[in-house]
Amino acid sequence: MSQFDEREEWYEFNNETVEALLADGSQEDATYTMEHHLASSNFELLEKAAVDAFKAGFEVTDAEELMLDDGGMVFCFDAIAERTLNLDTLKNDTDALLKIADKHKVHYDGWGTYFIPTED
Repeated sequence: MSQFDEREEWYEFNNETVEALLADGSQEDATYTMEHHLASSNFELLEKAAVDAFKAGFEVTDAEELMLDDGGMVFCFDAIAERTLNLDTLKNDTDALLKIADKHKVHYDGWGTYFIPTED
């Protein structure tokens, strides 16, 4: 099964994350820095995925090498986009990056962002 075939789980993650941010008081209409995470033990495959993510309109960070809990090594990078908390936009970004991950046989590991407090 491809990662894209599991996209409904990522859509649920998107919904839960946005709901949690808003429930905690983060600004609904703010622009957020969305950091999507991709990883692979193969640097060359990850590099090709980074090029495609860049071509798809994402800012791409330099790859980092991380040690896993089991002692293995993995390379990772972030595909970054400035977005509002619009679920349709998040869905489109998720779809694009899942397809890139499948194409290059790298792992899509979700996204994160930062809390932006509501201005009183």
